[in-house]
Amino acid sequence: MKKTISILLALAMLLCLTACGGKNKSSKATVNVANWGDYIDEDTVKQFEKDTGIKVNYTTYSDNESLYSTLKSGSTSYDVICPSDYMIARLIQEDMLQPINFDNVPNLENLDEEFRSGMEYDPEGAYSVPYLWGVVGLIYNTKLLDYVPDSWDVLWDKNLAGQILMFDNSRDAMGIALKRLGYSYNTTDPDEIKAAVDTLIEQKPLVQAYVMDQIFDKLEAGEAIVGPYYAGDAVVMMRENPDLACVYPKEGSNYYVDAWCIPKTAANKENAEAFINYMCEVENMAANATYNTYAPPSSAARAELGDDLADSELVYAPAEVRKNCETYVNLPQETLDLYDAQWLRLKAAS
Repeated sequence: MKKTISILLALAMLLCLTACGGKNKSSKATVNVANWGDYIDEDTVKQFEKDTGIKVNYTTYSDNESLYSTLKSGSTSYDVICPSDYMIARLIQEDMLQPINFDNVPNLENLDEEFRSGMEYDPEGAYSVPYLWGVVGLIYNTKLLDYVPDSWDVLWDKNLAGQILMFDNSRDAMGIALKRLGYSYNTTDPDEIKAAVDTLIEQKPLVQAYVMDQIFDKLEAGEAIVGPYYAGDAVVMMRENPDLACVYPKEGSNYYVDAWCIPKTAANKENAEAFINYMCEVENMAANATYNTYAPPSSAARAELGDDLADSELVYAPAEVRKNCETYVNLPQETLDLYDAQWLRLKAAS
């Protein structure tokens, strides 16, 4: 009888260990994470694996549209993704995300209230947890440009032909052209969108290259003079090349938030929530912010940053700058189709 009881107790303990987190300690436990290129502190990921026993399979993508295409095709299944605001709204609308069980994300309390109370792209705050935020700026070489630019017009300066870089994604590139013309980033007016692309076609002969992360090498090495990019990244570039500077255009710019989400097709949802929760620990938010030089959505994490980041107007765009900015919103399908067609028109233009 005692032997039977002992066996039953052992089985009960085994079941308890599994239910209480033994699953996450298993060497077979995994979480498949897709994120922007070079957008996380690798040591933090390694420490997560060590602390939880969950193996991270990490994949990168270059832009929101590439991530969307991969998810839509169903060719790859991810457990955690990190899209930007407008793409989160689109994924919610198309039923491609699943609600997060916030009982498994108690570290959400470390985020500032403005980031916890539901954002415009996720009003109920059910599908996303903010990761980092920032503003797009103009990065330029002070030694190679004989004036301080204050407008998107510099990207159309014919005197800089062959020395201009431009975003290699439709929303950012067309958004800059729209803003330069005095239109909203989120316009649905076909005539305004086509006019913006007309100006991008005029600009095209001046452009050295359409880039994403390639902008780092080109600006740091002095291979180009000016290009638009996320202002926090200017901090990294300026460390490598002190001749670089960054400004916010007077017409206004894009204020963005990138956030953790769980796709509908995720196979390891609890592991995904464990990953998101870990990234919301104050020290880990600070570590990722230090690595990326973007702003964490947490005053507590900001207090952990060095003064060079915590006080930087490139990492933390001033309120007066953000007042002149727009956040991208999800656009109607007919507008998205027009974007695709107009982006192809730009790329096909000689």
